[in-house]
Amino acid sequence: MARTKTVSVEQGKSSSEGSTRERPFPPGRIKIANAFIALLEQKEFSAITTAEIAKKAGVTEALIYKYFEDKRGLLHQVLKEYLEQYLVQFERDLKGIKGALNKIRKLIWGHISVYSANRVFAKILFLEVRNHLDYYSSDTYQLIRAYSKILLEIIDEGVSNGEIRSDVPPKLIRQVIFGSIEHVCLTGVIFKGEISPDDLTEDLCKFIFRGIEPVRE
Repeated sequence: MARTKTVSVEQGKSSSEGSTRERPFPPGRIKIANAFIALLEQKEFSAITTAEIAKKAGVTEALIYKYFEDKRGLLHQVLKEYLEQYLVQFERDLKGIKGALNKIRKLIWGHISVYSANRVFAKILFLEVRNHLDYYSSDTYQLIRAYSKILLEIIDEGVSNGEIRSDVPPKLIRQVIFGSIEHVCLTGVIFKGEISPDDLTEDLCKFIFRGIEPVRE
């Protein structure tokens, strides 16, 4: 099983006219976020208290409320910062790839790799944030929508260049891809089992591509 990697929260990112720049977070904020991530590796979100987070971070409990408002606000910020980093890297990686199907393969592999390597991130996304309505009005959800839009644009590209059949709605194809990724990874995330990006990507691409490639006569 892949070793869980700690989410880097040493820098924040803010957008200005479509560009992304980095700015340092205060040391106390960084300590709080990293302490929270470390605790999430050991126990469920509902079992973690702000007092525990403060103690592990070596800060006062009041500092948590200053930077994050509450524990759920902290959860959203940790997820948001990780997603920002992932999206920047993913868009860079796509620039060197030609062909819609190759881009989809890269997206599938990258998505599964994140779930395999960072179980804290996967657990937050699968089990914690989606069950609360505040997630759907959060900055985190907007990042997920941006990521989803990238996949839709890739599918549209494939339809335009003849790589992907035009008689299946692109949004349905997108749902099938994301749904398949999550389904094959869910058990591994919940029960801390093995998640193999290479094997799962190969199997999913065989299955999905056969359904969306044009029929050649």
